[in-house]
Amino acid sequence: MTKQDEKTNTAWYIGAKRDQVGSGAILVGDPARIGRIAEHLTDVEFLPENRGLRTVTGTRNGQRITVSAFGMGAPIATIVLHELFALGVRSFLRIGTAMAVPPAKLGDFVLADGALRAEGTSNTYAPLGFPAMADFELNTTLRQHLGRSGRTWHAGIYGTYDGFYTEMFGLSGQSRAMIDTLKQDIQRLGLIGTDMETSALLVAARVLGASASTLCVATVDAFSQEKIDDAAMAVAERELFEVALDSIAEFATKKNEVTS
Repeated sequence: MTKQDEKTNTAWYIGAKRDQVGSGAILVGDPARIGRIAEHLTDVEFLPENRGLRTVTGTRNGQRITVSAFGMGAPIATIVLHELFALGVRSFLRIGTAMAVPPAKLGDFVLADGALRAEGTSNTYAPLGFPAMADFELNTTLRQHLGRSGRTWHAGIYGTYDGFYTEMFGLSGQSRAMIDTLKQDIQRLGLIGTDMETSALLVAARVLGASASTLCVATVDAFSQEKIDDAAMAVAERELFEVALDSIAEFATKKNEVTS
């Protein structure tokens, strides 16, 4: 299969048509975020929901931007990215939540420069030696907007894992002891956060020929398992939407100027 083969007029799972998506896309986990982020867009079009996958397209700073929710996990996240790519989208930003590793603290923003590939989905796109790297130009744009946001932020390498309760978050004493061993490795490798999607999305996007990155709110402390409170998260989410939408709109504008 070549990159030129990745083209469709109607997506299989998300149900969107080519003329219903924008020049850039934001990928979110929680479907409830679709309604909230739509408040930050104009000329909004909610697409029909399919298999619990919610999508909206609207305008931000003159650019049509699509926001699509994938739920949780790398397999469905990459399906959504892959289908949007086949519809013509070439710029992607995943936003949402991540488990924080110091120096990141609860409420800080965490930008992925790359990711440790500890999930299985990316292996279907490229061999394990292939790096999961964020797009440099997209991250440059994100850094500029983050610098103006007033929110504390960090950039570095994520760790992406498939097993939330077996690898990232322990419910019992036995599983917490096992996870503590993994946390030592995370600290030794200097990771700044963990999630379940980033490495797969970065690999899939690069192999397909798209630009991608991840920007999340640190919502759980990886060592204490303390969680951010609802009020603080609500404020952080709104700021995250603003930074993400402005960044992807600016980046998409630059890309369109280059190709036009």
